Amino acid sequence: MRDQDQAGSRPLLIACALAIERLALRTGARGAQGRTTVLRTGMGPGNAARALGAALTDPSLRDAAVIASGFCAGLAPGMRPGDLVVATRTRGGEHTTVTDLGTLCIETSTLAEALTRAVPGRRVHTGVLIGSAHVVRGPERAALHAGGAIAVDMESAVTLRTALRVGPRPVAAVRVVVDAPEHELVRIGTVRGGISAFRVLRAVLPAFHEWHRSLPLPRR
Repeated sequence: MRDQDQAGSRPLLIACALAIERLALRTGARGAQGRTTVLRTGMGPGNAARALGAALTDPSLRDAAVIASGFCAGLAPGMRPGDLVVATRTRGGEHTTVTDLGTLCIETSTLAEALTRAVPGRRVHTGVLIGSAHVVRGPERAALHAGGAIAVDMESAVTLRTALRVGPRPVAAVRVVVDAPEHELVRIGTVRGGISAFRVLRAVLPAFHEWHRSLPLPRR
């Protein structure tokens, strides 16, 4: 399921898993400039790979830059719901090995600076975003942080890997922390942390478009 506004020279595809994430991103996209598609993939790495691979067969998205977005679990002590995570690289997900270095994200400093302006007062963390096929809690969360990751979600790593498998393009991942070591949640949207994360996700689109405008034009 997609939403698109027309203008600009390179499409931007924003992939998220959940209906509530898509609602936040669609709300934030009202009045946005540039060709922007918000794609809901469904939850989990398998759904993300299938949905993104199918979307990128559309000729209008051939050169699309891809941002994986939505909610995540923070891994570092001191993180709070509503904090932002900009991935320097994504790692893990389906069919990876322990030696997998992951996917390098593009223009992360530009994106982090833009998010600081777009969502003032919210902390922006940069680092490795790791993939998991299940919800991560307690000791597993601590183990992933000890391995060098600052946040975890189910879809970002597979989303970016699939995007580059289809063809070369700029990729990035931005997630909003919905739970953290000291703030574990049961269900998104039923507690204050989920509401806070939703409001932040709704505000990120100007930063995404600033990042998008900074990219070089695709080669023809």
